[in-house]
Order: sequence, then C-alpha cells, then structure tokens
Amino acid sequence: MSEEYMDQNEEEILGKAYDSKLMKRLLAYAKNYWKNFTAAIFMLLGSTLSELARPYLLKVAIDDKIKNGDIPGLGVIGVVYISLIAAGFLFNYIQMYALNQAGQSIIYNIRQQVFSHLQKMKLSFFDKNPVGRLVTRVTNDTETLNDMYTNVLVTLLKDVLILIGTIAIMLRMHSTLALVTLSVTPVVILVTLFFRIKVREVYRSVRTTLARINSAFSENITGMRIIQLFSKEKENFSEFKKVNRSYYDAGIKEIVTFGIFRPVIEMLSYLSIAAIIWYGGGKVVEGALQFGVLYAFINYVSLFFQPINDLAEKYNILQASMAASERIFQVLDTEAEKDGGTIRFDNDCFNASIEFRNVWFAYKNRDWVLKDVSFQLPAGKTIAIVGATGAGKTSIINLLNRFYEIQQGDILINGINIKNVAVDSLRKSIGVVLQDVFLFSGTIKENIKLNEENISDEKVMKAAEFVNAGGFIEALPHKYEEEVKERGAAYSSGQRQLLAFARALAFDPPILVLDEATASIDTGTELLIQDALAKLTRDRTTIVIAHRLSTIQHADMIIVLHKGRIREMGNHQELLAERGFYYKLYKLQYNDDSAAKTHVPTKFR
Repeated sequence: MSEEYMDQNEEEILGKAYDSKLMKRLLAYAKNYWKNFTAAIFMLLGSTLSELARPYLLKVAIDDKIKNGDIPGLGVIGVVYISLIAAGFLFNYIQMYALNQAGQSIIYNIRQQVFSHLQKMKLSFFDKNPVGRLVTRVTNDTETLNDMYTNVLVTLLKDVLILIGTIAIMLRMHSTLALVTLSVTPVVILVTLFFRIKVREVYRSVRTTLARINSAFSENITGMRIIQLFSKEKENFSEFKKVNRSYYDAGIKEIVTFGIFRPVIEMLSYLSIAAIIWYGGGKVVEGALQFGVLYAFINYVSLFFQPINDLAEKYNILQASMAASERIFQVLDTEAEKDGGTIRFDNDCFNASIEFRNVWFAYKNRDWVLKDVSFQLPAGKTIAIVGATGAGKTSIINLLNRFYEIQQGDILINGINIKNVAVDSLRKSIGVVLQDVFLFSGTIKENIKLNEENISDEKVMKAAEFVNAGGFIEALPHKYEEEVKERGAAYSSGQRQLLAFARALAFDPPILVLDEATASIDTGTELLIQDALAKLTRDRTTIVIAHRLSTIQHADMIIVLHKGRIREMGNHQELLAERGFYYKLYKLQYNDDSAAKTHVPTKFR
C-alpha cells in the first residue's frame, strides 16, 4: 500500500457497516485471549438462562403455587428466584471482567503494534501525513475498537439468544398469544432498517464535522503566536464558531435520530403489550388462559424489546469500529522502511571518511533536488556546505542518514556503500544537531541520554560541561533533574542548542552533522557555542550546513550548492579569490566594501 494513503478528507469516508475481511483481522487479535472469550460466552449463557427463566418462574408461582395456596412451594420459588438474580449478577460480573480484560489487552497490543510500526516508517511518510491524524490512530481509533471487543463482539450473541429464547418460550407457552405478541415484528424490522440508513448518514456528518473542529483547534493553538501578533482573535473566533456550529447541528441530528428510534421501539413494545392484554386478558376472563401465562408474556415482551433497543448503540459502535479498524490497518499495511544492510560499524575504533559519488536525488518523480553531486570528505576533517534556500543542503543530511533513498549514484562511508550498512548502526554513527532543537518531556539528564543505558550520569555531566552547557544547568533549581516541559519552551534557543551539543557528545559519534546549528543565537551565547563547536569537531568527521559564513571560515573545505549542483569547492580563502558564488554570498552578508576588506586577506583584495 502506498505511504501516501491518507487523504485530507479520510475522516469523511465510511466503509461498510460490517466488513468480513476487517472483522477477520480483528478476530485474529482475539485468538490469544480465547480463554477469556470462552469464559465470557459460558457466563453469557448462564446469565441469559437466568433472565429467560425468571418470567417463567413467576408464571409457575402464580398459576401453580398462589392459585393452589401452596405456601411452602411459593417459598421454594422465592428462594430459586433470588438465586437466579444472584447467579445472574455473578455471571454478568465474570463476563464483563473477562471481556474487559481481554479488550484492554488486545487494544494494548494493537497500540504497541501501531506505535512500533510508525517508528519504522520512512521519513517521507511523516512529511505526507499530519501528526494529528497519526495520534488519532494510536488513541481514539484503538479505543473505538475496545468498545467493539467489550460491548459488541460477545454481547451481540446474548442479544440473539435473548430474542430466540424469548420467542421459543412464548410459542411453547401459548402459540396463538405468541403470534399476537409478535404481530408488530414486521413494523419493528422496517423501523430498524430505516434507522440503519439514517444513522449512517448522521454518523458520517458527525465524523466529518468532528474532523474539521479538531483541525481548527490544532491549527489555532499551533498558530496562536501569529494570531495574537496580528490581532486576529475575533476573525479566528468567527471562523471557529461556524465550524463549531456545524458540529453542534450534526450532534443535534444524531440525538434526534437516536431519540426517535428508541421511543418508536418502546411504543411498539407497548402496542405489543396492549395486544397481549386485549387478546390474553379476554382469554383469562373466559377461563381459556391462566393469569400467570399472561403475566409472563408481559415480562417476556419487555425482555424481547430490550436487545432491539440496544441495537442502535451496538450498530453505531460496530460502524465506528469498522471505520477505525480500516484506518488502523491502513497504517499497519503501509510499507515500513527497508533496512537491507548487514554491515555494522564499531564506533569505538571508527574513523569515518565520506564520499558522495554522482548522487542524483528527487523527493518526487524527476524533480531533482541534487544533480550529479560528488565530493570526498577525509576522516577527521570538516566540510561546510553553503547555498541559497532550496539548494539541497539539508537533503545531503537526509541522504547520509538514509531517511530517503537516492535514485542514482552512491554514498560511501569508509568505502562502504551505506545501503549495505544496517540502518541503526549507520545512524548511531552520525550525530545530528539541528537548528530547531527538539526536547522531550522529562528531565534535562534524560534529554541528553535519550534512554541510552550505556551513558552514565557522570558522562552526561562531563558532556554538558565540555560544551559549556553545565553553567546554566547548574544554575537551575534541580540541576540535571530539572523537568523539561512544552518542548523546552522555558529555555532560550542558545540553551537548547547547547543541550543538543551535549546530547551529541554524550553519544560520541564518529560523524557529526550540524544543520544551521548556530542560527538565531544571541552574541553572548554564540561565543559559548563557537567554543563548543571547536571542541566537538576536533578530530571528528564533520559536515556543517550554515547560512552564516563567519562560522565556517575554518572549515577544511567549503562546498557551494546552487540549484542542486556543486558550483564551487575549496577553502574560505580560495573561494573568495575565485570571486564566484561564494564571494557573492559573502558580500551579501558583509554588505559594504569596508566590511569585506576587513575580512578578506590582503592578498585577495
């Protein structure tokens, strides 16, 4: 299945209310919990028999015991009746416990499987699929399936048994009265079929508007800074009000639909009771029917219509479950990232050289981002890549980490094609520090270690001190145990950047990649970062991507990318002397001649 499966309007799409293929896959998750479901079925049979027996027991008490004045026999009936109630309670409790335990376990496994699969997906998958939708798959959709396992899968069997058992008992007690009682059944079937059509339309409308309201919430919260900066609160509120109103209207339609169905079914049940009283009451007066039978029939009518009333809710759950399972399986069926490599690097004794050999790459079709790119980076040296936005600088990092696969050419580390290297080993060998540092919820120490057991607390502190992050960490109330919240919003860009350096150093990779790592940093922090960079890159193979040319003047080699091609290559002084692309970029940053003269060596003036 294509990784582009998620259409923006997928929340509007509903499959079948029941899909045998989807159900077969869902039942496959349940097979490991067959003991729970078997126990639930046995308990269900017990509780069903208990419910079916009670009206008949009342019939016996009225016609055989009360009528004949059999007080001891009536006492026995009373004890049996109470025992049936107690047994029914016990059966229902065990059934619910077994079902919910199995349901929670199944959902736990599905959620684990979805999360694990998402971690194996190609980076391009996340480029094309909104985060909110993926989160919904792991949370809302899996919880919807839980309702099916606990409230539909087995309990639907109970409803069927109640219906069949009730009809069988009524026919056995008095076939004519049973036919009178069931005379409303054709109307019940027609109402149910009509409800099925209407509830599907309503359900679609609710899902569609809910998707829109979630999208509006997410967009407005994410863009709150821009909204407030441009004072667009009123306009955005007005737009949200329209979406909110449509969701409200859809919700009202759903309430009305369910609100009509249940009263109609109840009205039909009362009509059935009226028919029983009309026909059966006359027979009782004539002496052709025992009063206990009439009383039992009235109880069985209530029992008969109970699962029909519940049908509305179960149908809704089943429909939602089919839609949710389809979306979950779409994620699971999307092809994960293929490794293909078997070679593993030993980072402890690894000096990395990098070579790009005639590399061609496009994110889509033949819209080339990199065109015939070739360069060599000796072990322990630093190469800087510069160029205008869209030149293909960041793509080089993505390709080196195999986040994307190249269409033509080869990328080699120490002469080994990276396609032959195990992905986890490759990525452990490359430390990447991005401009936008991502900090996870947890402590500062945990953000540096990233759950790596081989990194000791002492190594964390040494790494932080080495890259000049120790100063601000030690000033925090809880130091390395300080909690990081909201992606580290409480820390400055420079502090987050220093933490990223500490993280990279703690893992001590042989290859270091810095992607705009010194952008948007204040002057004071920049001095700390420049010192940290000098320490980090010493004797380490390093690729630096930067717009600020002042940060890369000491690089061993500078590559100038323009529209996906390498236009110039050399060190800082050589490229200035050529007065080409690099020289123009340099002059753009140091706008006037005097600034250029200050920085350009005398022999190049």
